[in-house]
Amino acid sequence: MIYAGILSDTHLSLATHQFKMLAKRAFSHCDVIFHAGDLTNNSLLTVFQNQTVYAVHGNMCDNTTSQSLPESRATTIEGYTICLCHGAGPRHNIEDRMWSRFPDADCIIFGHTHQPVVEKKGGILFINPGSFQNSSSHGSPASYAILTIEKTGLTAKLHTIVLNQ
Repeated sequence: MIYAGILSDTHLSLATHQFKMLAKRAFSHCDVIFHAGDLTNNSLLTVFQNQTVYAVHGNMCDNTTSQSLPESRATTIEGYTICLCHGAGPRHNIEDRMWSRFPDADCIIFGHTHQPVVEKKGGILFINPGSFQNSSSHGSPASYAILTIEKTGLTAKLHTIVLNQ
Protein backbone atom coordinates (compact mmCIF):
# COMPACT_ATOMS: atom_id res chain seq x y z
CA MET A 1 0.00 0.00 0.00
CA ILE A 2 1.31 3.44 -0.96
CA TYR A 3 0.00 6.69 0.47
CA ALA A 4 0.26 9.81 -1.69
CA GLY A 5 -0.26 13.28 -0.28
CA ILE A 6 -1.86 15.72 -2.70
CA LEU A 7 -1.81 19.48 -2.44
CA SER A 8 -2.21 22.44 -4.75
CA ASP A 9 -2.45 26.20 -4.82
CA THR A 10 -0.13 26.89 -1.90
CA HIS A 11 0.57 30.41 -3.22
CA LEU A 12 3.62 30.92 -1.01
CA SER A 13 6.99 32.40 -1.95
CA LEU A 14 8.73 30.54 0.89
CA ALA A 15 8.08 27.64 3.22
CA THR A 16 6.78 29.37 6.34
CA HIS A 17 6.85 27.78 9.77
CA GLN A 18 3.08 27.25 9.55
CA PHE A 19 3.35 25.61 6.12
CA LYS A 20 6.09 23.25 7.37
CA MET A 21 4.03 22.33 10.42
CA LEU A 22 0.84 21.71 8.41
CA ALA A 23 2.69 19.74 5.73
CA LYS A 24 4.31 17.53 8.34
CA ARG A 25 0.97 16.94 10.06
CA ALA A 26 -0.83 16.14 6.81
CA PHE A 27 1.83 14.19 4.91
CA SER A 28 4.38 12.65 7.29
CA HIS A 29 2.93 9.17 6.65
CA CYS A 30 3.01 9.58 2.85
CA ASP A 31 5.50 7.91 0.54
CA VAL A 32 4.75 10.20 -2.41
CA ILE A 33 3.72 13.85 -2.75
CA PHE A 34 1.84 15.32 -5.72
CA HIS A 35 1.76 19.13 -5.95
CA ALA A 36 -0.72 20.27 -8.61
CA GLY A 37 0.79 23.70 -9.21
CA ASP A 38 0.69 27.27 -8.03
CA LEU A 39 3.50 26.59 -5.58
CA THR A 40 4.61 30.10 -6.54
CA ASN A 41 8.20 29.12 -5.67
CA ASN A 42 10.14 25.81 -5.87
CA SER A 43 11.51 26.24 -2.34
CA LEU A 44 8.25 24.84 -0.96
CA LEU A 45 9.17 21.39 -2.24
CA THR A 46 12.20 21.20 0.09
CA VAL A 47 9.75 20.43 2.90
CA PHE A 48 9.26 17.00 1.31
CA GLN A 49 12.92 15.91 1.27
CA ASN A 50 12.21 12.35 2.43
CA GLN A 51 9.42 11.69 -0.05
CA THR A 52 9.19 11.20 -3.80
CA VAL A 53 7.76 14.44 -5.19
CA TYR A 54 5.91 15.00 -8.45
CA ALA A 55 5.08 18.64 -9.14
CA VAL A 56 3.91 20.84 -11.99
CA HIS A 57 3.83 24.59 -12.38
CA GLY A 58 0.66 26.64 -12.33
CA ASN A 59 -0.39 30.03 -13.63
CA MET A 60 0.78 31.83 -10.46
CA CYS A 61 4.32 30.39 -10.30
CA ASP A 62 7.36 32.62 -10.61
CA ASN A 63 9.52 32.39 -13.77
CA THR A 64 12.12 30.07 -12.23
CA THR A 65 9.45 27.63 -11.06
CA SER A 66 7.56 27.78 -14.36
CA GLN A 67 10.77 27.00 -16.25
CA SER A 68 11.94 24.21 -13.94
CA LEU A 69 8.66 22.30 -13.56
CA PRO A 70 6.59 20.84 -16.40
CA GLU A 71 3.06 21.95 -17.22
CA SER A 72 1.88 18.36 -16.84
CA ARG A 73 3.31 14.93 -16.16
CA ALA A 74 2.31 11.30 -15.94
CA THR A 75 3.77 8.61 -13.75
CA THR A 76 2.99 4.97 -13.16
CA ILE A 77 2.74 3.66 -9.60
CA GLU A 78 1.78 0.04 -8.89
CA GLY A 79 0.59 -0.25 -12.50
CA TYR A 80 -1.73 2.79 -12.35
CA THR A 81 -1.21 5.81 -14.60
CA ILE A 82 -1.49 8.97 -12.53
CA CYS A 83 -1.54 12.26 -14.43
CA LEU A 84 -0.86 15.64 -12.90
CA CYS A 85 -1.70 19.09 -14.28
CA HIS A 86 -2.57 22.41 -12.66
CA GLY A 87 -5.44 23.20 -15.02
CA ALA A 88 -6.60 26.46 -16.55
CA GLY A 89 -9.72 28.24 -17.62
CA PRO A 90 -13.18 28.25 -16.02
CA ARG A 91 -14.22 25.90 -13.23
CA HIS A 92 -17.43 24.58 -14.73
CA ASN A 93 -15.88 22.10 -17.19
CA ILE A 94 -12.30 21.65 -15.96
CA GLU A 95 -12.73 17.90 -15.41
CA ASP A 96 -13.84 17.44 -19.03
CA ARG A 97 -10.74 19.33 -20.21
CA MET A 98 -8.51 17.19 -17.97
CA TRP A 99 -10.17 14.02 -19.30
CA SER A 100 -9.55 15.14 -22.90
CA ARG A 101 -5.92 15.78 -22.06
CA PHE A 102 -5.37 12.44 -20.28
CA PRO A 103 -7.90 9.96 -21.73
CA ASP A 104 -5.94 6.86 -20.70
CA ALA A 105 -5.28 7.88 -17.08
CA ASP A 106 -6.41 5.88 -14.09
CA CYS A 107 -6.24 9.02 -11.93
CA ILE A 108 -6.09 12.71 -12.82
CA ILE A 109 -4.86 15.18 -10.21
CA PHE A 110 -5.42 18.88 -10.86
CA GLY A 111 -5.81 22.19 -9.02
CA HIS A 112 -6.52 25.76 -10.14
CA THR A 113 -10.14 26.06 -9.02
CA HIS A 114 -9.52 25.89 -5.24
CA GLN A 115 -12.59 23.62 -5.15
CA PRO A 116 -11.84 20.21 -3.58
CA VAL A 117 -13.15 17.23 -5.55
CA VAL A 118 -12.80 13.46 -5.35
CA GLU A 119 -15.01 11.63 -7.82
CA LYS A 120 -14.87 8.78 -10.27
CA LYS A 121 -16.08 9.31 -13.83
CA GLY A 122 -15.78 6.79 -16.61
CA GLY A 123 -13.36 4.70 -14.61
CA ILE A 124 -11.02 7.64 -13.92
CA LEU A 125 -10.48 8.97 -10.39
CA PHE A 126 -10.45 12.79 -10.46
CA ILE A 127 -8.79 14.57 -7.53
CA ASN A 128 -8.59 18.28 -6.89
CA PRO A 129 -7.24 18.76 -3.37
CA GLY A 130 -8.45 22.36 -3.20
CA SER A 131 -6.08 25.00 -1.87
CA PHE A 132 -3.64 24.06 0.88
CA GLN A 133 -3.89 27.68 2.01
CA ASN A 134 -7.07 29.33 3.21
CA SER A 135 -8.93 30.40 0.07
CA SER A 136 -12.00 31.98 1.56
CA SER A 137 -12.31 34.37 -1.39
CA HIS A 138 -13.05 31.25 -3.46
CA GLY A 139 -15.48 29.82 -0.87
CA SER A 140 -13.42 26.86 0.32
CA PRO A 141 -11.46 26.17 3.50
CA ALA A 142 -7.84 25.03 3.25
CA SER A 143 -7.71 21.38 2.19
CA TYR A 144 -5.66 18.50 0.79
CA ALA A 145 -6.19 14.89 -0.29
CA ILE A 146 -4.65 11.52 0.46
CA LEU A 147 -4.57 8.96 -2.34
CA THR A 148 -4.24 5.30 -1.34
CA ILE A 149 -2.68 3.13 -4.02
CA GLU A 150 -3.21 -0.61 -3.66
CA LYS A 151 -2.99 -3.47 -6.12
CA THR A 152 -6.80 -3.71 -5.83
CA GLY A 153 -7.43 -0.08 -6.74
CA LEU A 154 -7.15 3.63 -6.03
CA THR A 155 -9.09 5.49 -3.36
CA ALA A 156 -8.84 9.08 -2.19
CA LYS A 157 -10.13 11.14 0.69
CA LEU A 158 -10.32 14.92 1.14
CA HIS A 159 -9.22 16.54 4.40
CA THR A 160 -9.84 20.03 5.74
CA ILE A 161 -6.95 21.78 7.44
CA VAL A 162 -7.67 22.74 11.02
CA LEU A 163 -5.24 25.40 12.23
CA ASN A 164 -5.78 25.14 15.98
CA GLN A 165 -4.65 21.52 16.53
